[in-house]
Amino acid sequence: MSTAAAEQKSQKFVILGATGAIGSELSRRLVQAGHEVFLGGRQKRQLQLLAEELSAPSLTVEGTDPTSIEQCIQSACEKLGHVDGVVNCIGSVLLKPAHLTSDHEWSEVLAVNLTSAFATVRSAAKVMGRQGGTIVLISSAAARIGLANHEAIAAAKAGVIGLTLSAAATYANRGIRVNAVAPGLIKSNMTQSLWETPAAESASLEMHALNRIGTPADVASMIDWLLQAENNWITGQVLGIDGGLATIVPRTRQKRR
Repeated sequence: MSTAAAEQKSQKFVILGATGAIGSELSRRLVQAGHEVFLGGRQKRQLQLLAEELSAPSLTVEGTDPTSIEQCIQSACEKLGHVDGVVNCIGSVLLKPAHLTSDHEWSEVLAVNLTSAFATVRSAAKVMGRQGGTIVLISSAAARIGLANHEAIAAAKAGVIGLTLSAAATYANRGIRVNAVAPGLIKSNMTQSLWETPAAESASLEMHALNRIGTPADVASMIDWLLQAENNWITGQVLGIDGGLATIVPRTRQKRR
């Protein structure tokens, strides 16, 4: 590839939640493809190490604080010159039935998963103006199919879907695309309790028609695809990266009927 072609291809992205499993995988993928990234994350030491690895600018972000998110995206715009895309990988998991979920846990789940997504859209739209760009949020398969003990996280992630659709409609006339991915179970430190024992892993595998647990790379590759300029006729979509969890009944479960 010529230098001119490489420069034309290169884009500038902000990754929030960059130190998480999906965020770090995505950041590495984008840098390897020749793009510039600005990293935002809560874990200061991990963020520093990732920034050094990728030779990328970074800023510590408190994911539950909309002002912190806005400052990060604004700083990225000032540092990079402009921003082509913003991805919100900030998130958490809470598996509890509603009657055992405290007010604090409920508020925290909403703040981490939904308020951070709203703050991302609001702040990204401000810096993108009318130049266009793309925003990618992360929902969950749990927002699209009823799973026991997922009430709080399912409600928050369903809110992300509603936010995605409305924002896509609002900002389409500015050339800003807004999409989301909805993963199934992804193997990471955050979800370790769902796959770390043979019994837990077997139960999790059985829920996914493709009979495997997802990886951060599965999700990062789709986000990468959504970010690319050549896919600029896609907006208002929620793409399931879930091994069939939200849409397919695995054969093993059908045989029991």
